[in-house]
Amino acid sequence: MIHGSAAPDTVSVIIPTFNEADGIGELLSYLGEVCRQDLGVEIIVADGHSTDDTAALARKAGARVVLCPQKGRAAQLNFGAGAAGGQILYFLHADTYPPPTFLSDIRHALGPASYRSGCYRLAFDHSHWFLRLSGWFTRFDIDAVRFGDQSLFVRRAVFEQAGGYRADMIMLEDQEIVRRLRRYGSFRVLSGTVTTSARKYLHNGVFRLQAVFSLITLLYWLGLPQQRLLHLYRRLIRQDKL
Repeated sequence: MIHGSAAPDTVSVIIPTFNEADGIGELLSYLGEVCRQDLGVEIIVADGHSTDDTAALARKAGARVVLCPQKGRAAQLNFGAGAAGGQILYFLHADTYPPPTFLSDIRHALGPASYRSGCYRLAFDHSHWFLRLSGWFTRFDIDAVRFGDQSLFVRRAVFEQAGGYRADMIMLEDQEIVRRLRRYGSFRVLSGTVTTSARKYLHNGVFRLQAVFSLITLLYWLGLPQQRLLHLYRRLIRQDKL
């Protein structure tokens, strides 16, 4: 845990969870090894009152667990940020692995005369050609291809200036906040990649799920209310936690 007055390069890794017992231990073990020699980093699991062993496994793996009063990724990320001690906030999904160099990558990108927020490009843990193509498109600095799986890093001061995540948003909260973060400084898409799970694509069908995501994103940009987007999401996507 980061104590006292935090230095400018201290990092808080914030992971929102709900029923992630199958994978949270492995992710935290990986992060613990990567961060083992770094005293300026803390790992926070912002749990939405999971009904499985997520919280217990996270504590066992050495993470600090905070139980969020409101379930939902945006609300949990805000709560985790409020509990964090670092001056750099790094928001990471529970099924996404950053590269081993992520601490130095982020600190360099957010240097004194550099960027104020950013993300990585995306790769999937499956070799399907369409998933590789989808990941390739995330190299472009276009908000329409900014998704939470790419992770997000930001200076705490900028996050607070922007007002944090919109807690009323149920989905696509990452695209929404990136647009606001850009008002307070340059945004950078790093050349490295984070690797995320393809489990949802494999379960729903790669092409089918991408078509659903594209439709929902388009409807979001056209102004469809969150509740209607959520209804469509639940109707079209199998076994999701939203």
